[in-house]
Amino acid sequence: MKKRCIELVIKDQDPLLLSTGQTVGDACRRMWERRVGAVLVVNDQGALAGIFTGRDAVRILAEAHDGPDTRLAVAMTPDPRTIGPGETSLDALRAMSDGGYRHLPVVEAGRILGVVSRGDFNGVEFERLGDETSLWERIC
Repeated sequence: MKKRCIELVIKDQDPLLLSTGQTVGDACRRMWERRVGAVLVVNDQGALAGIFTGRDAVRILAEAHDGPDTRLAVAMTPDPRTIGPGETSLDALRAMSDGGYRHLPVVEAGRILGVVSRGDFNGVEFERLGDETSLWERIC
């Protein structure tokens, strides 16, 4: 199987970026409008500060915060793991599997290029990850 670079997965992508001062309500509305599962949260300089997903929205509501009025600076997962555009789909799936998350920002030299999610990959890529994991379990 030919390895697929992340660069090809995010080709022509326009990631949803919101500032740390915007709210959970803003993020949820924009995610719904754009039909995406994650917002990349940026600081005043435009650098990646965090990521906000549906899981974060549920957590904020469960913790009895101010719900939709909670600032993304409070609601986001700060300093998320990132991946470079030259890495492979298997690298991205491995990182998401190991970290227990479904979205991974793509960043190069501090510049936000996109975000990949588990849904961006096909069965063959998941199968390869499973084969790799099984091999490691047998070795260790």
